[in-house]
Amino acid sequence: MSHKILELYSGIGGMHCAWNESGLHGEITAAIDINTVANAVYKHNFPDTHLITRNIQSLTPKEIKKFNVDTILMSPPCQPFTRNGKYLDDNDPRTNSFLYIIEILDQLDNIEYILMENVKGFETSTVRNLFIDKLKECNFDIQEFLLCPSSVGVPNSRLRYYCIARRNTLIWPFKRKDEIVTSLPNDYGPPHTLESILEDDVSEKFIVPDKRLRCGKVFDVCYRDSKRSNCFTKAYTHYVEGMGSVFTDKPREVVKMCYEKANLHEPGSKEFVEALKELNLRYFTPKEVLMLMAFPKDYSFPTDITMKQCYRLLGNSVNVKVIAELLKILFLQ
Repeated sequence: MSHKILELYSGIGGMHCAWNESGLHGEITAAIDINTVANAVYKHNFPDTHLITRNIQSLTPKEIKKFNVDTILMSPPCQPFTRNGKYLDDNDPRTNSFLYIIEILDQLDNIEYILMENVKGFETSTVRNLFIDKLKECNFDIQEFLLCPSSVGVPNSRLRYYCIARRNTLIWPFKRKDEIVTSLPNDYGPPHTLESILEDDVSEKFIVPDKRLRCGKVFDVCYRDSKRSNCFTKAYTHYVEGMGSVFTDKPREVVKMCYEKANLHEPGSKEFVEALKELNLRYFTPKEVLMLMAFPKDYSFPTDITMKQCYRLLGNSVNVKVIAELLKILFLQ
């Protein structure tokens, strides 16, 4: 069976890449996002897809039906469910468009399959309860997940909430569908090493500047043989703690020695910074972050998109591999 998909909050096309990766039959009929920069990147990579720049709340059920789709893939704004977003939940105006989709869902009788992604924390929100209750009211069968890319062989941490829903009577391959699943049934083996995603001859502009080295105590340092990296956020390179990992080609024993040397001095001091500069710590490039988020090798950013914009867009995107695996379960392939 061939499916037709509506991609809401399409961003830079992570869901589109996941659909292609899944090997399922069908096509993205339309993609919708209000972010013009994200849409420029999407169009650069998927020039033949019908891309619409508009507020999702302006879509009527009648318009959605005219797309003649049977599947919705979406990653609504996550800020209302995060610490930085002050956990405002349904009181945050950024939830309005998703609340609108929930409201009109009972009028979309053409939709048979849904996949939704959001941050960890969404699972305890009021909006989640509204979403799940509406899906049940519309006779969808539901399975929820909290999954990290490392569980599917990707050396990156990006724990996220996922919900898949369908109207048919097929049975989910899980013991209890009313529980949030934290691992998938397939054995993907251990994550591969970062060696496989590293670029050659990386520009010096990615070297961590001295003003960031002052906070070097909180860096998450990765190596070529590392099988892990921290979640990359949209503030990567602009802040330090919890924003993503940095990389060095130096051996671990050298890193240990340099940190011991730095720790002899006041954190943030000139001497502290000079000790860490020996490590040539650098940021992961946008291309490397794309690979850690399992985007295909031929995916690229247009040349007029700034590095800051790249990182912001990536921080708001999704892990392609995890969603591709969930799509196979959604359609039982």
